[in-house]
Amino acid sequence: MTILDGRPHVALLVVDVQNQVVADAWDRDGVIDRIRSLVDRAREEGVPVIWVQHSDENMPVGTDGWQLVPELGREEAEPVVHKRYGDSFEDTELESLLAQRQVGRLVVTGAQTDACIRSTLHGALVRGYDATLVEDAHTTEDLRQWGVPVSPEQVIAHTNVSWSWSEAPGRRGDVVPTAEVDFGAR
Repeated sequence: MTILDGRPHVALLVVDVQNQVVADAWDRDGVIDRIRSLVDRAREEGVPVIWVQHSDENMPVGTDGWQLVPELGREEAEPVVHKRYGDSFEDTELESLLAQRQVGRLVVTGAQTDACIRSTLHGALVRGYDATLVEDAHTTEDLRQWGVPVSPEQVIAHTNVSWSWSEAPGRRGDVVPTAEVDFGAR
């Protein structure tokens, strides 16, 4: 349903699944296992897997914390988008990578739910993409000590519910569990 002409394909976006980002994440191992299953399925079906890797003054490029988690095993041919802002599109080459691959729909996984995941989902919708959030393949850490009034589980649940209602003319957001992800074009 995307409004991007000539973009019938889908891509799997793996956002910020980096050592430091997910070190204290809720259900870290379960989320990584589900993302790994999606990466495997995407590869089997010939769906592009695009990795996003954040850096900033607290997580400099090249440090151990900046590295993608080893459990996911990015393949050399799969592109990595390096970003410095929450939205994976902002000041990166993500849009050109998707255009080259004729992608009009994204399947989004990763961390952190309340920051880069939400920013990237909204960035995709605003730019004309359909964006599917995988309800059990994104995570965040417990931020209550910094004033967030709810648990990570509540943040994730709220994001899943609110994203399921997201739409704009000619495009929409939806939420599905890992087991129901469909990489087929729409």
